[in-house]
Amino acid sequence: MTNRSAKFASLPRKALLLGGNGFLGRNLVRALEAEGVSVRIYDRGHHAQARDQDIVGDFATGQRLLEALTGVDVVFHLISTTIPSTSDADPTFDVTSNLVGTLRLLEVMETAGVHRIVFLSSGGTVYGNPRVLPVPETAPLEPICSYGVVKAGIENYLRIGAKLHGVHATALRLANPYGPGETRIGVHGVIATFFARVAAEEEIVIWGDGSVVRDYIHVDDAIGAMLTAATLDGFNLYNVGSGEGHSLTEILDIVQRISGKKAKVSFRPARAFDVQEIYLDIARITGETDWTPRIALEQGCALLWAAMKH
Repeated sequence: MTNRSAKFASLPRKALLLGGNGFLGRNLVRALEAEGVSVRIYDRGHHAQARDQDIVGDFATGQRLLEALTGVDVVFHLISTTIPSTSDADPTFDVTSNLVGTLRLLEVMETAGVHRIVFLSSGGTVYGNPRVLPVPETAPLEPICSYGVVKAGIENYLRIGAKLHGVHATALRLANPYGPGETRIGVHGVIATFFARVAAEEEIVIWGDGSVVRDYIHVDDAIGAMLTAATLDGFNLYNVGSGEGHSLTEILDIVQRISGKKAKVSFRPARAFDVQEIYLDIARITGETDWTPRIALEQGCALLWAAMKH
């Protein structure tokens, strides 16, 4: 077993990743295993690198959830059955599969004797259009899509679980992650999508006039925050981002400069569920833990482009 670093000496020994086959999940698996943590993935299907301990199940129904939780010390909850652009099409499904699904998870965790969870919330949709920038964790929650409503609801149930049942729960309001290994190009992930479209000489579609501002965080920094979160006791709620905002126009300029290619761009009408401008105040997590983002946007984009070319 790999010797873990001093920084993560208190990491639990056995982890369950809900949604471990996704972009963040695959990166988290590698990081946990590098620290000597035994990992089990629970997801809708097996990944090409599936191990014997991985379990195929349906989070929306709780299929095989107790089996997945048996013997683990911490749960990383990365599953979402919706994304912001689809959540309003069927809010009932969003609530029943994600919010009710998480309530079921907490019940089964108690049955299985698992008392530690890291939940991946949303660093944008829970706030809606913020009144102050950068937006702190204390800002009003005014989501403008079902996805954000459900994420905020799950956070509150985790808070209750910590207070009433002694669960160690950390919710991370994550900014927009990017980096090597993104596969859902065009679904979400602006930076990877822009690079992929430029490389293939395909059209880049921008919704609105390009002025939408977001906070982008390299996947390695995001994973570092998740590992840190797994070592914390009680209930914790943190913004996790770069602390800086960048418009789509800025991202496009960076992509063209790093790739050396001219993009073909078309502009479409702005979408109602898109927050216009948001980036996160990360003073709480950098002040209360030893985590801080280390990879600047241009450096991270250069690393992504280099990986995409190989």
